[in-house]
Formats: sequence, C-alpha cells, structure tokens
Amino acid sequence: MNNVNYNRLLVLKRKIDGKQATSEEKKEYLYLLYMNGNITKGQYDEYIKNQKNEDILNAGLTIGGVLLATWLLSELLKK
Repeated sequence: MNNVNYNRLLVLKRKIDGKQATSEEKKEYLYLLYMNGNITKGQYDEYIKNQKNEDILNAGLTIGGVLLATWLLSELLKK
C-alpha cells in the first residue's frame, strides 16, 4: 500500500471511530483493507451483503489500527 492509501485509511478510521463515517466511507475502509490483503474476500463480501454487520467492521478497525500503527512507526524510524 502506498502512502496515499495509508493516509486515506487513517482518515477513514478516524471518521468511523468518531461515528461520522457514511456507509460509503465504511465500505471504502474495508475495501482498502481487502485490497491490501488484511481481510479476506469473504469478509469483505459479507460486509457488503450485510452492512449492519458491526462485527466485521469492528474487526476491520482493529486490523486497520495495527496496520496504521506499524506504518506510522516505520515512518518515524525512517527519519
């Protein structure tokens, strides 16, 4: 994933955490995780089929949090 996608993932995660994300933004967040290989196609498809499934979104938030923390640490170590 490139920096633009990490930055977008961070923006989307903050909106979701703040309960300000639209359903389209939640789908985009999970799509970014899917495209990066962090969730399976089945998990992504299940969320798309049933967007009220908070379990998948919550798991995605946890996965994304770890992914973003790792990315931010790597960026700090570059400097």
